[in-house]
Amino acid sequence: MIKTNAMRILDKNNVEYKTYEYDSSEAISGTEVAKQLNQNPSCVFKTLVTVSKSKNHYVFLVPVAEELDLKKAAASVGEKSVEMLKQKDLFPLTGYVHGGCSPLGMKKLFTTVIDSSAQEQEFIIFSAGKIGYQIQTTLTELSKALKFKLSKIIL
Repeated sequence: MIKTNAMRILDKNNVEYKTYEYDSSEAISGTEVAKQLNQNPSCVFKTLVTVSKSKNHYVFLVPVAEELDLKKAAASVGEKSVEMLKQKDLFPLTGYVHGGCSPLGMKKLFTTVIDSSAQEQEFIIFSAGKIGYQIQTTLTELSKALKFKLSKIIL
């Protein structure tokens, strides 16, 4: 198992976590990831990066089978509107590729919002920052390494 930057950040902050590796040479959908890990899709979260009219970037984590509500997302960060970042802009901005984007270890720290449904889960699973690798941890543990807020941001 390789160590990703996201895992190193968790280690540095003494966060308890578990990792998964799945076979994938290219990005697959989040629901496919949940299926490969044999996990309930409501505890597997995808990392979405957005940009506002004021050119601020925000990171949102939502369950893989759900869709980000852009209006609720914008309201949760005090913006009038946000839109999804264009795929070609993801790597230069975050250092991550589509399908392997982790909320941990981006080039800069961005305001991060996790859908409040995460509170109903025993743990959440999200990208470890490389296609084929996932991290599982609790919100309490994650809060040791990542500043985030919880808000209802799905449709």
